[in-house]
Order: sequence, then structure tokens, then C-alpha cells
Amino acid sequence: MPGSVPPSPTVTDDAAVSPVTVSGPAHLLRVTLLMAGSCLPILGAVLIAPVLPKMQDHFASVPGAKALVPLALTVPALALALLAPFAGVIVDRLGRRRLLIVATVLYAGFGTAPLWLESLGAIIASRALVGVAEAAIMTCCTTLIGDYYSGQRRVRYLALQTMCASASATVFFVLGGAAGSAGWRVPFWVYAVSLVLAPLMASALPAPVTSGSAAVVEPRRAFPWRQLGGVCALTFFGAMVFYTVPVEMSYLLDDLGVESSGVIGLATAVASAATMGGAVVFARLRRAPEPLLPVALAVCAAGFGVMSVAGNAALLVIGAVINCVGTGMLLPALLTSAMSRLAFADRGRGTGLWLAAFFGGEFVCPLVLLAGEAVVGSLAGAVGVLGVAAGGVGVGLMGRRPTAGRRGWSRSSPRP
Repeated sequence: MPGSVPPSPTVTDDAAVSPVTVSGPAHLLRVTLLMAGSCLPILGAVLIAPVLPKMQDHFASVPGAKALVPLALTVPALALALLAPFAGVIVDRLGRRRLLIVATVLYAGFGTAPLWLESLGAIIASRALVGVAEAAIMTCCTTLIGDYYSGQRRVRYLALQTMCASASATVFFVLGGAAGSAGWRVPFWVYAVSLVLAPLMASALPAPVTSGSAAVVEPRRAFPWRQLGGVCALTFFGAMVFYTVPVEMSYLLDDLGVESSGVIGLATAVASAATMGGAVVFARLRRAPEPLLPVALAVCAAGFGVMSVAGNAALLVIGAVINCVGTGMLLPALLTSAMSRLAFADRGRGTGLWLAAFFGGEFVCPLVLLAGEAVVGSLAGAVGVLGVAAGGVGVGLMGRRPTAGRRGWSRSSPRP
């Protein structure tokens, strides 16, 4: 984004004082619920992955089942990417808290529907509806973090959101595999957990307010498309960088002769831990997000470089760990940067656009790497090319002039 964007009171890091309490049991419950809600889309993305072969066997007689069954896993992410912007508009018009509660209840209904549905088409349709609910839940939770907290507190909880999502992916994969041993339908019962969260959200999450020293909202102002567009474009690319290790690690290990699911699972868990570590590093650096983006991309590129030349599993895991430290820094930096550009009235729509960019990048990641593999001849080579691209983007960002969003960042905000 060019640095000629004029300063605007609508493009700030909001109030230095959070509009809600930031200590005590009520605060702890509020943060816990926001993090739990943020993990529900991760639940939808990975829970049933271990039972896909059993689903494949169950629907073997259905024409096209080989292509349709995997859609049960991927269609929620696609629906989330397509609908998150619209969810953001609804969030700004109807309110974050109300929509979050309704979507959390619907998530349970749509998520558990395959327990009694017999048609593969109907199951895929219910999974698409899960994605609709996820779009609303993720948009609302992220928007509420931006509403409730400011400055370093906001940085801390957006980083915590990344950490929780990374940790939950590993937990849900294991849970799905354990539950799936009793039958491919059993893991779908886990979606009912949102029925526990909904009443707690209704009682513990206050309606956000704009009073106090919050940023001034000008009447009839235009939505900050120009300021947010660059962050969303970078987020689309960053999502491809982020999703490469979770999606392709098993294939890269297989290319090296590793076929043990236990070893593959352990490697994935180690990488997830590294992502959490990167998010912790980001939160503890206490710096504006924009200057950290080139650093995060450089770390990601270095990890991809090691992975592309790895001749054994140990070196491949080392490269994946380096890369995931970078992605753990990259995601909260991108999200915090986007939040700093949004006034209260625009935050829902802006968050929806950011999430659409992120999940859109995740969806195309395997396709991009598949195309790269066809060009360079190997998956490892395609990962290396993506690493070069990440490094190039990082170098390009180093030459940017300060933007309005960066000028609005205040290091004087209170620390958590």
C-alpha cells in the first residue's frame, strides 16, 4: 500500500483503554470463550480427516464418491472464504454478539446433521452450511477481540488466537481419529460442543461499545478499501505460505520414504508447536506489526529453503519448524495490521474480508503447489519456489514507506 494515504481518524489503533475489564474471572471467561469460538472453524476443517477412508468405503457405490467424499472435508473452508465478507456486513449491521450466539447454535445443528443423513449429497450440503456458520463465528470472534481490546492487549489476544487455532488442529485430528475408530459417523457428535458455548457466550460476552476515547467515526465516510486491500492481498499469499506445511508435509515425507502414520503425525505436531512458538515471539516483541512482516516472511522463506533441499526426514522437519515459527509470527501480524486500519463501524466487514482472503489462500494452496510441481518436476521444488516468492515479497515490503495504519499504532498503549 502506498504511503501517500492521508491520516484519518478512522484509521487508528483505537482507544488506549479497553472498554471492558481486563482482569478477574469475567475477563478470563470472556477470553476463553472467544478463543474457543475461534477454534470451531478448525474443528470443522480437521475433525473428520481421519475418517475419510471409512466414509469412502461406506459410499463406495455412489457414483463419483472418490471425488465427492473429500469435499466433505474441504467445502466448509470454501464456504467460509466465499461468505466471510457477507458475514462481516451482517456483523456491522446486526451486531457481533447476537450473530455469534445464533451462529454457534446453528453450527451444532449443521455439524451433527451427518449423524442421521444417509445421502452423500445431503451430507456435503450440511458441511457447506457448517462453513456458513463458521464464517459468522470466526468473523464475530475476531471482530469482538478488536472491539474489546486495544494496543498491546489486542496484539496479545490476536496472537493467542493463532496459538489456540494451531494447538486445536493437532488435538482435533487426534480426537477425530480416536472417535472414528467407533465408526465414521461418531466424530460428528463433537460438533454438539457449541451448544455448551452458546449460552455461556450469551451471559459472559458484553455488547461492545464505542464510548470513551475510541476513535472518532465520521458520518458517511467511505469504507477504507485502499488501506485494507493491500493487507488482504498479502494475507491471501500468507495463507498459502501458512497452509503448505499442514497440507503437504505427509506427501514430502512420503517422497523421502516415510510411510508411518505415527511419524507423520509426530512431525505435524512438532510443526504445530512451532507455529505457537512464533505467535508467542510476535506477542512478546511488542512492536508494530508492519515492520515484522518482512522478518516473518524471511523466516518462512528460510524454512521452505531447507525443506526443498532436505534429503532426509530429520532435515525436512527442521525446515518445517523454521517455516512454522515464521507463519506463527506472520498471521497475527497481518491480522493486527488489518485491525489497526478499521474503525468500529467497519470492523465486522473488514474482518470478513480479511478472513475471506485468508481462507481463500488456504483453499488454493494445494492447487498452486500442484501446478508448481508440474512445472519444476517435484513437490520439494515447488516448495522451494514458494520460498523464493516469500523472500521476494518480504524484500518488497522492506522498501515500503509508513502507512496511515502504521502511523496510527501507538506503543504507548498499556501492556497486558
